[in-house]
Amino acid sequence: MIAAFDVQYIEDGCAAAAVLFSEYSDAAPTAEYTHFLSGAADYIPGEFYRRELPCILTLLEKIREAPDEMIIDGYVMLGNRPGLGRHLFTSFDGKIPVIGVAKSKFKDASGTEICRGGSIHPLYITSAGVDLQKASEKIRRMHGAHRIPTLLKRVDHLAREKARQIAQALIGVTDADRTKTTD
Repeated sequence: MIAAFDVQYIEDGCAAAAVLFSEYSDAAPTAEYTHFLSGAADYIPGEFYRRELPCILTLLEKIREAPDEMIIDGYVMLGNRPGLGRHLFTSFDGKIPVIGVAKSKFKDASGTEICRGGSIHPLYITSAGVDLQKASEKIRRMHGAHRIPTLLKRVDHLAREKARQIAQALIGVTDADRTKTTD
């Protein structure tokens, strides 16, 4: 089983999402999970893991069995420094490979650039526990005709939707309230 993760922020918390699937070519997930964790750490450039890792680890507790591989939205390594993916890899004693898929270039990060779906804008791939070229090929093979693979779009949508739901709950707004009109 492969698990892809994404995290969105709201107030002082984070909304995490995961999609599980069997093969990199799968068009639909076999399972989806979301979770909100309050008390997210402050943003510190180059230390994104401080915000995202607790959210992902808390979400992983909801998944019955540990995945065979994990994909994160971000970097495994930031040059010589460990990024979110490396910290996640270390959290599992290096037993579960992690592939990082970033949409923008981080100045000191190394890795491989891949273009998908005819896009001229690359994805930046990094990895731990799996050869970088193999990791890049796995992401290249993922389902979808566009730059961002279908299941990575799905996990992004789930995290954003969970964050939106929490934000509405915090201010007491429901979807029904948003669609009401006044006379």
